[in-house]
Amino acid sequence: MQYTSMFLFAWLTLFQSKAQNDNLCVRNYYTEVEGVEALAKFKTSYSNKKEWEARKKRIVDGILRGAELPALLDGYKNKPFNAIIKHLKQMDGYTVENIAIEGIDGKYITGNLYKPDTIRVGVPAVLSPHGHWYEPEDYGRFRPDFQKRCAALAKMGAVVFGYDMIGYGENYQFNHNDKKALQIQLFNSSRILDYLVSLDYIDSTRIGITGASGGGTQTFLLTAIDQRIAVSVPVVQVSAHFFGGCVCESGMPIHKGSNHQTSNVEIAAAAAPRPMLLVSDGSDWTSNTPEVEFPYIKNMYKLYKKEGMAENVHLPNEGHDYGLSKRKAAYKFLATHLGLDYIKILNNEGALDENFIEILPINKLLVFPERLSNLYLH
Repeated sequence: MQYTSMFLFAWLTLFQSKAQNDNLCVRNYYTEVEGVEALAKFKTSYSNKKEWEARKKRIVDGILRGAELPALLDGYKNKPFNAIIKHLKQMDGYTVENIAIEGIDGKYITGNLYKPDTIRVGVPAVLSPHGHWYEPEDYGRFRPDFQKRCAALAKMGAVVFGYDMIGYGENYQFNHNDKKALQIQLFNSSRILDYLVSLDYIDSTRIGITGASGGGTQTFLLTAIDQRIAVSVPVVQVSAHFFGGCVCESGMPIHKGSNHQTSNVEIAAAAAPRPMLLVSDGSDWTSNTPEVEFPYIKNMYKLYKKEGMAENVHLPNEGHDYGLSKRKAAYKFLATHLGLDYIKILNNEGALDENFIEILPINKLLVFPERLSNLYLH
């Protein structure tokens, strides 16, 4: 399988779609200067909380309509999850199970369920989507950094659902370059949220989500459309000029419609006044976050008199990943706002220490190991 060729095909498909639909905002839709100018223009449409709430409603409605989600979400409100949970693995302070729940047309949403050793009624939960890292044997939910994130949060006291993007891992019933990839992935995230809040031991008021890159897009999109997300941490993705490089991020007209135009900055800002941490770096489209994106978002929180609920950790000497320093920032923020025990992942010197985490091989994380031959990117 030629992974590079697959993604070039996905991008070509996206650009062809753009030619057919002027409402698509793709990749570097703006220059950096144009992105700043767009934010300034957007800001003229509101001056107080009431006006921003009206604009936010248009933005959220634009996402739902553009992704063709309302009928799909309504159609699955009362459908059973038919969860398949297998292969309990006892780890150091947490457990890992392999899970699948039914999604669109009975197709499975696949992933892993990380839990703290002791489950009491009223535990928080975290959704953990992944981004477009796709090296053979080191991609998606199987990556060491992904496993570390889920395991650390579980040891801190959260139930974590780490799941495949479509066309990754075991979610091979869809191709990742499906023209409705954005719809399917956002639906999958919503379906996972429905599943988590259906569990009688989950505190439905303490639900978080975090992911990097394309997982960051999934993070702020779900947070925008669903108020049940209490805390969000989109990592290395919120940008005023970059709209996502894949059909699963910008392949449907969610940013522009007949009565609105927006960017990912305002979609992320729809989280206000709920706690949100932006994590940015110096070598990708988030390099301007401290001067451009974060001040704009902070302004939304000021409208609610909740400035302290929005934070930015900027790492100017780092790159596009969910590395250790980014995870540390996320752990602290999620611990603060979800009531997790950050001390559980510190060593005797008080420093973050992930050495307790065992990185599991791919075959140990599969719900359907008998289908191993299908395990490649689609």
